[in-house]
Amino acid sequence: MPIADHPIRSAAVTQRLRGVMTPVLTPFAADLSPDIPRFIAHCQWLLSHDSGLAMFGTTSEANSMTIGERETLLAAAIDAGCDPSRMMPGVGCCSFLDTVRLATHAVAHGCAGVLMLPPFYYKGVSEEGLYRYFSEVVQRVGDARLRIYLYHIPPIAVVGLTPRLVERLLTAYPGTIAGMKDSSGDWKSSQKFLDAFARSGFDIFTGSESFLLATMTHGGVGCISAMANVNAASIRQLYLEWDRPTAEAQQVRLNLIRDTVGMDNPMIPALKSMVATFRNDPAWATVRPPLVELSAEQATVLASALDYVGFTLPGASGDA
Repeated sequence: MPIADHPIRSAAVTQRLRGVMTPVLTPFAADLSPDIPRFIAHCQWLLSHDSGLAMFGTTSEANSMTIGERETLLAAAIDAGCDPSRMMPGVGCCSFLDTVRLATHAVAHGCAGVLMLPPFYYKGVSEEGLYRYFSEVVQRVGDARLRIYLYHIPPIAVVGLTPRLVERLLTAYPGTIAGMKDSSGDWKSSQKFLDAFARSGFDIFTGSESFLLATMTHGGVGCISAMANVNAASIRQLYLEWDRPTAEAQQVRLNLIRDTVGMDNPMIPALKSMVATFRNDPAWATVRPPLVELSAEQATVLASALDYVGFTLPGASGDA
């Protein structure tokens, strides 16, 4: 079927995600299998703090998990009452067939969107190759409900996106290519995407709350940040108040917390250590190889540093 005649091309957008989305940490049991009860409880806690769920991203250790594990966790969260209209699960894999399977599963479960990495194993691939990958996924899913948020994270994937590729995809699939997460960590690069697309209905999330104020000022729609696992409420406050006089001070505070967590620590083990400490639940510190949990000394230093800057985890005594 020609692209111009594909039913997805004219599909109306039924759900647009906004605000703070969390790349949900994945808890693991002692045998390194996904801990479904803890995962559900954490998703529910995040939703209670007005965060959407972008599970199975980088922070989720998604590429250390199987396709089946991701499907099981997503279905379990929805079965437990987590709202799929607030979900943007990560589906991008090196094999476009795995991506099609995960995207189809997410759409069938009513997820508002999917977050899609480019195929990241082969480096130096052409724009044409990347276009064919995304196009193949759209065509094979073949569902008008599909909403793709492109995941731009060249510091990790190395394979990145360009404004020209985004424009080409938008031209071919304007009802399906809904937006992007920009985790480039480079404000000049981010601004190019925002200036080119943000005012035209292409929804751009920053991948770090450090850029939230600047992103909102340039027409972005929010952030998808690892730190939302522990600081969602404060990040959301800046999202809601970005145009108020207090916004700059709020941004400075968010940056301080992020810098404190990332100081000499790998982000994912540090975040899991924080959850384990504040919830008095040591099992939360578990990561899957090749990641390694913080040492006892590192965890103690991090807890002391957070105490020094006055950070506490809201609702830490509750479930999850």
